[in-house]
Amino acid sequence: MNAVVAPRTRFDDAFAERQPEGLPGLIPYVIAGFPELGDTVALIQAAQRAGAMAAEIGIPFSDPLADGPTIQRAGWRALQNGMTLGRALEQVASAREGGVSIPLAVMTYINPVLSYGVEQCARDARDAGLDGLIVPDLPADEAMDVRESVHASGLVLIPLVAPTTPAERIARITERAGGFVYCVSVTGVTGARETVPSEALALLDAVRHVSPLPRALGFGLSRNAHMRALVGHAEAAVVGSAVIEAIEAGEGDPAAAVERFCRAMLAEP
Repeated sequence: MNAVVAPRTRFDDAFAERQPEGLPGLIPYVIAGFPELGDTVALIQAAQRAGAMAAEIGIPFSDPLADGPTIQRAGWRALQNGMTLGRALEQVASAREGGVSIPLAVMTYINPVLSYGVEQCARDARDAGLDGLIVPDLPADEAMDVRESVHASGLVLIPLVAPTTPAERIARITERAGGFVYCVSVTGVTGARETVPSEALALLDAVRHVSPLPRALGFGLSRNAHMRALVGHAEAAVVGSAVIEAIEAGEGDPAAAVERFCRAMLAEP
């Protein structure tokens, strides 16, 4: 059986419109249902107003293997608020109806996708207006069926690679991928860090040698200096824990906190 080619999505257009010599595009991460169940749409709208290239929406899960303490804490609150995968997709659809035009991807785990039904999840995600899925606990060697269903529905399954991923494996992982390559900056969980590690820059360079796809660095980014350090190395930066911390410190207006944070991340020197 011929593999389904990765479809074109809003991610392709967003990366094509980016200025090559400028800061990497910002992809803030928000958790569906955090801080309150109905806040998701306003947070995505705030990210778009601030100039974010795209947004990543986390689906809270009871066993979040890739998440550090900040995102685990926020995810637990979202679960307590009643967030589910299906409800998150409804909120994505509401965001599209509310004028959100930037690319959107959800980060979830394989258990909720399997429970929902892979093909049904892919169809409903497409109908909601999503562009991609990120599933960090789905091994690349076992991802074919999920990838085929996702790509057939018009979305992309976005691959993840780490500093420990050998070059030949990066080539295999990215061969049929679409959207962008999610480059994990560290061998650990999410959480803000002081600097962009040298192994992260080496990973970005390794990906460029084997794949033409845009590169987005995630895990540990939290400040404008990190964005500047990625100029010439990455086309985008995914920022999660620092966004959650900005919301928690936002004094009752989470959307305003997200907008301020994103604008600060994108400030030109």
